[in-house]
Amino acid sequence: MTTDRRVINFGRPLPPRDPVSTDDDWKQSDLRWIGQALRHALARPGGGWFVVDASRRFAGDGPWRYPVAGRDLVFWRCDGRLHAAPDACPHMGASFAEGCVRGGKVVCPWHGLALGPEGRGTWRTLPVHDDGVLAWVRVDAAGEAASDRPFLPGRPERFIDATIRMEAACEPEDVIANRLDPWHGVHFHPHSFRRLRVMQQLEDEITVRVAFGVLGPLSVEVDARFHCPDPRTIVMTIVDGDGKGSVVETHATPLSRGRSAIVETILATSDRSQFGVVLRAAGLLRPLIEKAAARLWVEDIAYAERRRALQNG
Repeated sequence: MTTDRRVINFGRPLPPRDPVSTDDDWKQSDLRWIGQALRHALARPGGGWFVVDASRRFAGDGPWRYPVAGRDLVFWRCDGRLHAAPDACPHMGASFAEGCVRGGKVVCPWHGLALGPEGRGTWRTLPVHDDGVLAWVRVDAAGEAASDRPFLPGRPERFIDATIRMEAACEPEDVIANRLDPWHGVHFHPHSFRRLRVMQQLEDEITVRVAFGVLGPLSVEVDARFHCPDPRTIVMTIVDGDGKGSVVETHATPLSRGRSAIVETILATSDRSQFGVVLRAAGLLRPLIEKAAARLWVEDIAYAERRRALQNG
């Protein structure tokens, strides 16, 4: 059990429940359970889809270059629609991302070859899905049957969204394993979490009661459930308390061997009447939400990278 710090909850009171265990957190953090839950996640279908970045990062026509699963891809917009293709020009291999977009086509900076969504020869565009919050691309993934769309988790109808993208020297499974270990939260992130207790622990998901620190002992306590809808995503959903229905999606995209991108999007909602005012201030609040999320991931990247180093011996 987490060593209790003084907590004053000024949010909605939660119904009293007994935690799964009152043991010390290091005893509760069972490597066998984390490994089992991780195996369940890795066995789920991914459809070959990978999160690239926040949709709003693709403002304008482009081009933009992103590595995904060992491939350098170029992204651009044609008539407002996002497209993706190999970044190397099929003529002599120049980077399209270092060129420009003209007339809905990416233009090679070396010799001016312009290619559009129709492709040319073996140079073909890849399936892209823009869900309004995140941009996804589908590439061939070993052992994964392709699906028409990514397996999106449930999202609230009204929300403020904020997204960060960071890179780490680890594999996607190390990112998922980090989120499957909630017991480290209070100890590793004392600036953000005041108290955490595991309330339910199933075969491949876990629900915690966590007090998010606001100022000193002032906290907002909620029940949050963690589950994996696909092998590269873990979702935290607030199932009770203030902000019920809010979700945090953490997506891990392999870039190259031993390197991954962490794309985390927060979709905050509330049934309080004042939420309409909050929605109108989304542009002001988004940078603050992203700053807080990035602070946590600076620390959690160290966790994920350490795990990878141990896995590699």
